[in-house]
Amino acid sequence: MRTLIIADVHANLPALQAVLADAGEISQVWCLGDIVGYGPDPNECIEIIDCLPGLVCIKGNHDAAILDEIPVETFNDAARASLEWLRTQLTDEKKQWLSALPERVEVDEFTLVHGSPRNPVWEYLLNRETARQNMLYFETKFCLVGHTHVPGIFSLIDVDLASIRYRSMVEGEPFSLTNKCIINPGSVGQPRDRDPRPAYMIYDDSDVSWTFQRVAYDIKRVQTRIRSAGLPALHAERLAKGW
Repeated sequence: MRTLIIADVHANLPALQAVLADAGEISQVWCLGDIVGYGPDPNECIEIIDCLPGLVCIKGNHDAAILDEIPVETFNDAARASLEWLRTQLTDEKKQWLSALPERVEVDEFTLVHGSPRNPVWEYLLNRETARQNMLYFETKFCLVGHTHVPGIFSLIDVDLASIRYRSMVEGEPFSLTNKCIINPGSVGQPRDRDPRPAYMIYDDSDVSWTFQRVAYDIKRVQTRIRSAGLPALHAERLAKGW
């Protein structure tokens, strides 16, 4: 069974469509939150994701903010402007859909959160020390996270939590994982690792392999849509360079 793992779509419809086309035949989809925010097509992205096979989807901080579960004042100016615009665009039906999303889900050997197992919606896992602390907050073998928009893996080296290894992933090369890990597939809609291409992962339980993938898409199309909607220019500019 092939599982598509995505995170941080951020209302970027062409990026989402490119990932789904590139992923090929999949049995189920795990979406790690932040479907909305920044991008120009929140309703359309929710509609597509809701119809994906075997969907397990969790709530991200932007998803929570539009529901007033997180104060918008905690966001930077550009993100806050995007959220204010989103209030005028998101339909009541889509808000209800976001509201029903859990903050944390466990599926077999996997814990799914947006930020971290310790703080599922908000905490950023940016370094080995924060990852080391968070290893105590999930009992499954793997924890899947998003939020940072940067793909990578934190692996537990020894059982006493003394050592954590960080590794990036090579595009298109299947690999296996044996230790307890925190895994970030990167962002579909707004990558921040200096590669503008949407990132995603495939987990195949037939051979217990993982594959990290990227795919090109029409960035200019989204930039035009962002500017036409009156959203902050920053959200259009950063798409081209992946920052």
